[in-house]
Amino acid sequence: MIFVINEENPQKRLINKAKDILVQGGIIVYPTDTVYAYGCDINDKRAIERIYRIKKIDKKKPLSFIFKDISSINDYVRNISDHAFKIMKKAFPGPYTFIFRASKLVPNIVITNQKTIGVRIPDNNIARELVTSLQRPIMSASVNTLAGEYIIDPRELEKVYRNEIDLVIDSGPIVPDPSTVVDFTEDNPVIIRNGKGEIFF
Repeated sequence: MIFVINEENPQKRLINKAKDILVQGGIIVYPTDTVYAYGCDINDKRAIERIYRIKKIDKKKPLSFIFKDISSINDYVRNISDHAFKIMKKAFPGPYTFIFRASKLVPNIVITNQKTIGVRIPDNNIARELVTSLQRPIMSASVNTLAGEYIIDPRELEKVYRNEIDLVIDSGPIVPDPSTVVDFTEDNPVIIRNGKGEIFF
């Protein structure tokens, strides 16, 4: 199944239908500001396990949480320093993944051995509207092949993954450019991956 949604002005009716699929334990592929990504409800363990199976990765490999705004991150992470908060205010929404120590609200299945999670607020209206409609974060992982390659065309994504997912949201082709990943678990931020997000700190 595929929904064509306008990124500039997402159709509320289609966003709500996509949300219903998430609530029912479904897996969607949706656009972000960096790549197309798998998404599921963070409260659905079976859906999270499905993403691990689809990506053929071990559990405890880090997945990201997609949030609608900075204030909604506070419940899921511990110890956001003033310095980290200032950087987040400048960076979000944008192509960054920031790593923090996880709070007790984070499902055990997705906490790494380091007890951390990655948080994102994409500069993409569809992604943020999905989170707003769901009223909690979306568990997210980039859609790429075992060889690390990305499929640009959402209609091709639907053909390739139709037997493994429940919905593709088509907002047009996305030229893949992964997020910049920064670790904020210590006093000073550490750049884990240079990606699309400009380093300004």
